[in-house]
Amino acid sequence: MPHTVTLFDRLRIERLVWSLDQRLYDLPSRNRVARRREVRANLLEAAAEVGAAQAVRRLGSSRALADEYLAAELGEGPRHSWIAAAVFLLTVPLLLNYFLGEAENAYQQALTATGAHSDATFTWSGVAWLQSSVTFVFHQGHASRSGGAWTPLVYVLLFAGAVLCGRLWRALPHRRTAQPD
Repeated sequence: MPHTVTLFDRLRIERLVWSLDQRLYDLPSRNRVARRREVRANLLEAAAEVGAAQAVRRLGSSRALADEYLAAELGEGPRHSWIAAAVFLLTVPLLLNYFLGEAENAYQQALTATGAHSDATFTWSGVAWLQSSVTFVFHQGHASRSGGAWTPLVYVLLFAGAVLCGRLWRALPHRRTAQPD
């Protein structure tokens, strides 16, 4: 007996399709869109035959379906994570800048702790391997500083850390070995 698919039924189906789509972000966008369209079409067809509630119930949870799609396309086991790599690339520079800035402030406060208003230039070598030297110029009680840039090693460590944290080597296409006939 055919069922009419109401607006409420379509919303129920779209909610499940959206939930599935959110769990499939590890797939390339073309594949993710194809899976989304396939599930939507199948659910609409099943909803016309047995009703939307029964069709959604028969399909199961979006989490289990997403796990099956991901395992079929990317294989079992841990996968790459662009989000983890992005979080690493956003938080580590903030923390590094904070701690290097605090080290510079501590050095400047050590220089001005005596309270003498001298005109002088001081150079601090910075944090070894991470920061270039910092030059402090004192003139009539006011201090200015320059330098303290990241060294090339920091950029290499940021890149390596993002690759390791996000397991990005898993995103590379791998060659399939020829199967013997």
